[in-house]
Amino acid sequence: EMYPGSDPDFTGQQLFGDRGVDLAILHPMTRGCGPDRHLVSAVLAAHNEMLVSRWLDHPAYGERFRGTIRLNPEDIEGALQELERWRDHPRMVQIGVPLQSRALYGKPQFWPLWEAAADAGLPVAVHIETGTGVDSAPTPSGPPRTYPQYVGFMGLNYIYHLLNMIAEGVFERLPHLKVVFADGGGDLLTPLIWRMDTFGRPHLEQTPWAPDIPSDYLPGHTHFIFGALDGPGDADMAAEWLAMTGKEDMFMYGSSYPHWHTSDPYTLPAHWTAEQRDKVLFGNAAQLYGLEQAVLPT
Repeated sequence: EMYPGSDPDFTGQQLFGDRGVDLAILHPMTRGCGPDRHLVSAVLAAHNEMLVSRWLDHPAYGERFRGTIRLNPEDIEGALQELERWRDHPRMVQIGVPLQSRALYGKPQFWPLWEAAADAGLPVAVHIETGTGVDSAPTPSGPPRTYPQYVGFMGLNYIYHLLNMIAEGVFERLPHLKVVFADGGGDLLTPLIWRMDTFGRPHLEQTPWAPDIPSDYLPGHTHFIFGALDGPGDADMAAEWLAMTGKEDMFMYGSSYPHWHTSDPYTLPAHWTAEQRDKVLFGNAAQLYGLEQAVLPT
């Protein structure tokens, strides 16, 4: 018996048959941030093997799937070895790391991994990890009481990583590095980067290694997956909100399949412009992942 989302035949029929999807980028979940970095790296290596053998080499749907190389940022040596193993696979299009981390991703211990990702031309996708390991609490003040509280704000934790990567000069050092925050919360980018700009403008002398205004580091570096939980829904100002801070060029549709909050590509906000819908549904992802030839003819 298959767990939901674990059968490529069933998943392929739902995505490519029932929903009219052209290509699907897969981001397999694992079992959390464990205390044994070697064990976590071994689990991720097994996931990568499984992703290629069962999904990317699938006889019926393999050509329409794309993969994520799962790497362990707490084992840089192991992560670099695993990246070298898969970086040239034609259907592996990004690297995947957990949103949960005991250190902010702008810190120097992670730089060798981001340098290798930029060198490989692979975006780094940051997604909430499943399972239980030795994760920090999802808020600075401990865990919430209920799952709806958790799922409502957890994706927002990307902002800690993003603002730290800007302030530490990661994007200044690595002009070709691209990061995908893959679990929602991008609708809140605008007010939070506004705040960083407001404070950062008069204090740039504190970060000479990142001399630009913080929001100037977003274009070309930062992308977000847009899903069912992101606002403002069908509000009249939805198109204007998407345009603010250049979000319309950063957002990419993501289904969260097979989660209960799976979003449908045909129910994007009604007040978006046709150009915005095209960018979010395929244009931004096609450009980021080099998929123009695979998507546009269909």
